[in-house]
Amino acid sequence: MTPNRLPRRALLALATTLALTACGGGGGSSGGSTPTPTPVPPVTLTVTHKVRLTTNKGVIELGLDRTHAPITVDNFLKYVNDGFYTNTLFHRVIANFVIQGGGMTRNAAGAIVDKAATYPPILLESKNGLSNVRGTIAMARTAVTDSATSQFFINTVDNSSVLNYGSAANPDGYAVFGQVTLGLDVVDAIRAVNTNASDMPLVDVVVTEAKVIAL
Repeated sequence: MTPNRLPRRALLALATTLALTACGGGGGSSGGSTPTPTPVPPVTLTVTHKVRLTTNKGVIELGLDRTHAPITVDNFLKYVNDGFYTNTLFHRVIANFVIQGGGMTRNAAGAIVDKAATYPPILLESKNGLSNVRGTIAMARTAVTDSATSQFFINTVDNSSVLNYGSAANPDGYAVFGQVTLGLDVVDAIRAVNTNASDMPLVDVVVTEAKVIAL
């Protein structure tokens, strides 16, 4: 399985999949404790670009926010414009958490494999004030902070308490860079598919085209 896996909600809450130390409360010696990171105040998502994902379940349109996530949006658009996402799978579906895609495909023999080479990892923009609420799109990454490449996820529920920057369980967070502007019903259709023990859909959910539709 690809290393760019978004940790499960339960594991995130326990901070067991991230190499991060939860910040404690008061008490103890006069040295004090490590302070909890201060969350960035929420900002209003501003749509600067639009992308259409055509899937075998229907069309999802995304409004991207380059104002608050310029590095992440530019990175995503490179993959879109390269045609990288064509024939990629939504390879991880957790109904009451996220649907994740952008990094896996089937090879000529029918095996599920990582998509060919990606661009270098990008800097994490999770401190931009955008929140991992239902219908937003964010970047998947490893436990390494600046490790996101091509994989993304769409939040199917409000995950702000476990995926945003600034929580005790996950100080780094996950970078939101847009939201679903059309096709949330398609997202819900994908979240409803049957999956195996690894959260892989039993029947492929395929992105047949990703295209910029507005700048």
